[in-house]
Amino acid sequence: MRDKAAVHRTFTGHHMLNVMAAFFAVVIGVNVMMATFASRSWSGLVVKDTYVASQEFNSKAAAMRAMAASGISGNLSLSHDVIHYDIHNRDGSPATVQDVTVRFRRPVGDREDFQLVLTKKSEGRFEVEHHVRSGDWIVEIISRKKDVTVMQEAVRIDIAEFGR
Repeated sequence: MRDKAAVHRTFTGHHMLNVMAAFFAVVIGVNVMMATFASRSWSGLVVKDTYVASQEFNSKAAAMRAMAASGISGNLSLSHDVIHYDIHNRDGSPATVQDVTVRFRRPVGDREDFQLVLTKKSEGRFEVEHHVRSGDWIVEIISRKKDVTVMQEAVRIDIAEFGR
C-alpha cells in the first residue's frame, strides 16, 4: 500500500489546459474592460471633416499670426462661480471688444461641454456667473468687434473643487 505522504503529483495536460485558459481569460477580460472604458470616455472626434479642416488650415494659421502680432491679450479667471475675462492692448489699456464667448470643453469626451456669452461690465472687462464642475477643461475664448474676431485663444485649466 502506498503511503499518502509519498504520493507525488504530476503536472498533467489538464493542468496545462487550465493554466492556458486562465491566462487567456485574464487577457481577454482586460482587453474588454479597456475597450469599454475607451468607448465611454472619448468620442474620437477631433474635427468633423478632415478634408475641410486641411483646406482651412493655412487661412486659420494666418489669422492666428495676425492676432498674435496685434499685441492684444486676455486673462481668464474664475472665482466663486463667476467667470472673468479681461482683454487688453499691448500697452495695457483695455481693448475695444463688443462680445466675448467662452467654450468649455473636456479634454476627453464631449458630454459636459458648454458655451457661454459673457456680459460686458466695462471696456475690456467681461464676466458671467456659472458653476463650472471641477476637473480639467480646455477653454476657447473668442472676442469679437463688429462680427470680426479680434482675439481667439484656448487655455487649459484645472479646477479643484476644494479651492472654490
